Amino acid sequence: MAVAAKNIPAPDLVPVRRALLSVFDKTGLIDFARGLASAGVELVSTGGTAKAIAEAGMTVRDVSELTGFPEIMDGRVKTLHPSVHGALLGVRDDPEHSAAMHKYGIEPIDLVVSNLYPFEEVRRSGADYAAIVENIDIGGPAMIRASAKNHAYVAIVTDPGDYASVLNALEMNIGSLSLDFRKKLAAKAFARTASYDAAISGWFAEALDIEHPTWRAFGGRLTEVMRYGENPHQGAGFYVNGDKRPGVATARQLQGKQLSYNNINDTDAAFELAGEFDPGHSAAVAIIKHANPCGVAEGASLKAAYAKALACDPVSAFGGIVALNRTLDAEAAEEIVKTFTEVIIAPGATDEAAAIVAAKKNLRLLVTGGLPDPRSPGTTVKSVAGGMLVQGRDNAVVDELELKVVTKRAPTPAEMADLKFAFRVAKHVKSNAIVYAQDGATVGIGAGQMSRVDSSRIAARKALDAAEAAGMAEPLTKGSVVASDAFFPFADGLLSAIEAGATAVIQPGGSMRDDDVIAAADKHGIAMVFTGVRHFRH
Repeated sequence: MAVAAKNIPAPDLVPVRRALLSVFDKTGLIDFARGLASAGVELVSTGGTAKAIAEAGMTVRDVSELTGFPEIMDGRVKTLHPSVHGALLGVRDDPEHSAAMHKYGIEPIDLVVSNLYPFEEVRRSGADYAAIVENIDIGGPAMIRASAKNHAYVAIVTDPGDYASVLNALEMNIGSLSLDFRKKLAAKAFARTASYDAAISGWFAEALDIEHPTWRAFGGRLTEVMRYGENPHQGAGFYVNGDKRPGVATARQLQGKQLSYNNINDTDAAFELAGEFDPGHSAAVAIIKHANPCGVAEGASLKAAYAKALACDPVSAFGGIVALNRTLDAEAAEEIVKTFTEVIIAPGATDEAAAIVAAKKNLRLLVTGGLPDPRSPGTTVKSVAGGMLVQGRDNAVVDELELKVVTKRAPTPAEMADLKFAFRVAKHVKSNAIVYAQDGATVGIGAGQMSRVDSSRIAARKALDAAEAAGMAEPLTKGSVVASDAFFPFADGLLSAIEAGATAVIQPGGSMRDDDVIAAADKHGIAMVFTGVRHFRH
């Protein structure tokens, strides 16, 4: 049964006479405390926060003076006391609450300033289990939630970024804070504790190897409000969850205008694909448009790899995203800027390369400091009406799969290298995916079609268009290999690839008609390899 409300109206302006400050992150603390003191606010504090305020020359009461009880258990228990929580939760205009506060000598607290133990940072640092548990804050969330619930009378500040606006509001309202302002602070506070608890519950599930916990929570911090979402009539914001996986969320933007919603989505897809290629083995470039690759290649240098990637589909590359697996150098930068490009993302950039890109003032250049590991586990989330779909990241890597030759002819070493390359790319192409490759470069990509045979034909058609634009006698699909992200349900998709000129095929296998498909390959002298692993991507 729900708790009945007494319907006591909240006052608009509440004078701030006493503030309790208890923070781990002391950024801006002293200036804020000094501003409160100048406004005539009594300062009450705990532990290291009280010490910092006192050392700055301000008068501060220790919370133990309110509770009549010292901090105990290494500071685990200091604010968990009726003198604190009664001061936060008391409804001042309720006669019963007011009488209780008077009877037990509870002094009201009008403002709470609290941020939390750095659980997220300690977890990411690789600390041991005990250290992580010790950084689960208890008193902080309790105070924050109590203050936020009683926002009718108490203001709660959880973000140092709000200190200036609080002081400004106090000045404008002659020492008081408005109800609307307190509501906004409360909403932010509940969101912060929700995100904090999401990180804790997620860590426990991971530590205990619980793949699907009964309750699932996700949290994140807003980094920027986007101009719009996928389309101009849609609002959008970019939130980060603290995961340090190298990518668009952790990158440093060296130059260029603000990233859009679509830019971020596409750049993430591009860099995840670039991460599939070991920079110690070869340079690799991926060109992405609408989250699909339109050209991917390996080469002896980034410049060479970019030229091969661009040749796959130069029309679609216009206005695309370019992702690199090595530090952007001047030679590659000079080539990339010749084509209109929205974003370049790389582990790093030389000063010369950055200067070249800087000549294109709107071109965004992002550096990440590293590559995402395609083998690492993780979670992906997709919203649906009324819920979420949660799954593990597709971290299967073709080099670690048990490949099985199923045709009479085995692929040559050169074909096998290209087959692995093509399957690596197909993992990042929307289903149904068909990827033709030759000499470490894509030469035709068919993506996102309802029929696999259509994807095969579209990829071949794009290769033909690219050949005509380049003045070539025949498309590069002649003598290429082909990868399919899932099995061929019928032989028609394979036959289309053979017609385009493919000499070897890599696919997961597993169709009821595998024998028919294998027979078709043998009839045309085609080599075929089964991976046993599917790479659907929706």
